[in-house]
Amino acid sequence: MEEANMKDLKIILENRPGTFADIGEALGKVGINIEGGCGFPSEGKGIAHILIEDSVAARRAIEETGNKVLEEREVIVLDLEDRPGTLGQVCRRIASAGVNMELLYLATNNRLVIGVDDLGKARAAV
Repeated sequence: MEEANMKDLKIILENRPGTFADIGEALGKVGINIEGGCGFPSEGKGIAHILIEDSVAARRAIEETGNKVLEEREVIVLDLEDRPGTLGQVCRRIASAGVNMELLYLATNNRLVIGVDDLGKARAAV
């Protein structure tokens, strides 16, 4: 089952200790829960993706820490059954619909976050 109204924010971070702590604290102060995310280094900076509901307040809080939100996108968030092959089945349905997956990570409570190039087709496929 898909959840509605979830957004992925792509954030560029200074690659130094405490940067993500600053973001987590800032979001917590305004009552925003990070429901999923991932991060990795890229060209001397950090790139993070976070799953949130209130993108307007989240963007404001993040940018007040001195970090920049590069992109906001609507994503598909699915409850993922914990058994071998489930991920492959979901991805195959999306691929068979001719949709390219551009982002994939796990969120809390065994949920799968998927960013695609065609939300309508992907939603119909899953």
